[in-house]
Amino acid sequence: MTATDPALTALAQGWCALSLLHGRIEARVEKALQAEHGLSAREFSLLDVLGRQHDGPGGHLQMKQVADAVVLSQSATTRLVTRLEDRGLLSRYLCPTDRRGIYTEVSDSGRALLAEARPTNDTALREALAEAAEVPELSALVEAVRSGGVPAGVRA
Repeated sequence: MTATDPALTALAQGWCALSLLHGRIEARVEKALQAEHGLSAREFSLLDVLGRQHDGPGGHLQMKQVADAVVLSQSATTRLVTRLEDRGLLSRYLCPTDRRGIYTEVSDSGRALLAEARPTNDTALREALAEAAEVPELSALVEAVRSGGVPAGVRA
């Protein structure tokens, strides 16, 4: 393949479109969450991931799993957890069956903030997608996000 290969050009264009869509969504969600709830999009995402944990086998996530879920390095995730813990939104405790393991859970105030912020997040997401759907280069990606599928003509 050469740099002018049509397949590479299409791939590069697809990647640029995806990056643009992600940037638009993230900026819109970030602005709304900060203005209404004093949360960053990453903080919301972390609270959301941790809020979905449950007691019992496989119910708690290791920090690497949390880092993967919020698309951050483990060290960045640890710093984010510490910031939210300092705000009283999370707490950490030792795993009862493996004293080396540390669990992180959302506090009652964190759950309350998450519940308040979820509609803001959802509204900002819908608005960002509606705006992006008007851009011809993004419309197929928007449809894929809305449907949970892959747009026609796009292959992994």
